[in-house]
Amino acid sequence: MTTFDAVLVGSGINTLTAGAMLARDGWSVCILERSDRLGGAIRTEQDYTMPGFTHEVMSSWHPLFQGSAAYAELADDLHARGLEYVNTELPTGTAFPDGSAMFLGTSLEANVVEFDRAAEGDGAAWQRQFEEFMAHADLSFGVLGTELWSVAGLGLGRRMFRRLGRRGLLEFAGHALGTCRDWTQATFRSERARGLLAPWVLHTGLGPDSAVSGFMTQVIACAVQLGGMPVPVGGGVTLVEALSGIVRDAGGELRTNTGVRRITVSSGRATGVVVATGSAAATPPLPGLAEARPWTNIEATTAKQAPGRLAVLGGGVVGVEMSQAWAAFGSQVTLVHRSERLIEREEPFASEQVADSLREYGVDVRLRTSVASVSRNGSVRLELEGGGSLEADELLVAIGRAPRTSDVGLDTVGLEPGKHVTVDESLRVPGKDWLYAVGDVNGRALLTHMGKYQARLAADAIMGKSVELRSDGGASPRVIFTDPQVGAVGLTLAAAEEAGLPVRSVDVDTGGNAGGSFVGKGAPGTARIVVDEDRRIVVGATITGPEVAEALHAATIAVVGEVPLDDLWHAVPAFPTRSELWLRLLESYGL
Repeated sequence: MTTFDAVLVGSGINTLTAGAMLARDGWSVCILERSDRLGGAIRTEQDYTMPGFTHEVMSSWHPLFQGSAAYAELADDLHARGLEYVNTELPTGTAFPDGSAMFLGTSLEANVVEFDRAAEGDGAAWQRQFEEFMAHADLSFGVLGTELWSVAGLGLGRRMFRRLGRRGLLEFAGHALGTCRDWTQATFRSERARGLLAPWVLHTGLGPDSAVSGFMTQVIACAVQLGGMPVPVGGGVTLVEALSGIVRDAGGELRTNTGVRRITVSSGRATGVVVATGSAAATPPLPGLAEARPWTNIEATTAKQAPGRLAVLGGGVVGVEMSQAWAAFGSQVTLVHRSERLIEREEPFASEQVADSLREYGVDVRLRTSVASVSRNGSVRLELEGGGSLEADELLVAIGRAPRTSDVGLDTVGLEPGKHVTVDESLRVPGKDWLYAVGDVNGRALLTHMGKYQARLAADAIMGKSVELRSDGGASPRVIFTDPQVGAVGLTLAAAEEAGLPVRSVDVDTGGNAGGSFVGKGAPGTARIVVDEDRRIVVGATITGPEVAEALHAATIAVVGEVPLDDLWHAVPAFPTRSELWLRLLESYGL
């Protein structure tokens, strides 16, 4: 049996890069890929649509990789193996309904002319903001690349204070917190200039009215002028081949058509084996469902055309988010849910507000309704239990998630395939001190951010550090991105009572403070805290309303940190911000 220093499962850009760097440092590396080709999301597809056509289905440009420390370290080896990046003077542009267009290029002078073409003076505005950004670009990228609450973050803060002074530092922070809408409107006269830049902030997961979205728009816009959009000559396959070549040339192996089905333990121990296979959309055993080719969350978020009629099966997070999204795109949406209320794991008021909003968007919400069978003959037909039917052009199944553990060899180590992998507080599998499971696969908290948190803890445990899983299960922060948004952490009132805790809840209007007017006067929403009366700590919080996701972290700190109410009372929220809802909550509690 061949022995390696490191075995990596999967062959996407992260795995290939890690394998190449380990191989360069003298490790013996083996990369296992279950498909017939290496590359994951950066692989190049041939004949995907028509014979002779080459496609980059998932990733065409590599600006993040080319700007990374890994690329800087591997560049010479990659170039020696044929990797070449090319760029263009016009990496991006926006077309407008009136037939006009505007472009952002890699030349400052050309961009000045282009912005002036949109509106006189906008060219000077572009140059001014670019020069101001570049004067402190190291600080801006330092903020983005540093864990702020760390020794490195403290060092960055000191450097910023020495350079900018107190007033300058406050101005920098104020600018960084601004929104995309405010920054573009304050900087440029032309609607076309704003329309050229604003869409880029969506790549960061922010909206145009989100805090720091203005800063992120400026970062991306300046980065595009500085670096463009590098494309590998010959497609992503050239990067795959170059990284693979580094591994092979160092004596490593890359195996395709090799799924991981068995974990062999040598001398009673295999150090640091992590199962992180994630989850897939669960599908119920309904007659005809598989043949009807339903959508899952993947198709619902990648479809190129809005269906005229969309049926959604399931009223959980994906169901309500996608129902509202496709209704906003013009689809006639019918949501079928067998329970009495939507998102039933959250507070009842959150369910009611989301349901009311869906109906305002035109969604036909059918509660206490189950599907008996499904068929497709052009359109999709759902036969309902108790009689009646429903027709749609597409069907989205959103009833939950199932762990991807059927074919990874769990049975060879005494675990049940197809089930969640049970772990302890250090993410270890009980009885297998060499085996860890992180993310959706362990079933503790099926959330991306919790998977990343668990991965950090597992890595620490593998390196011999003592770890404690403190944010987990009910303590996990979660956001439902509907309108209104629902942000929650910890226990709901019902869950706390079911757990036998002596609790009391306090509710206030989310917008019932001066900061609430920033998102619209009288905007609906409810904020609730659930207090353990014996320990006088917050064990749960739920906030609904427009753009409340950013307000959730304060609640997360209170819940996970078990901060006493008497201490929370002295954490004074600034006026006039939406955070004053904490003042209202604590006042309503009686402090």
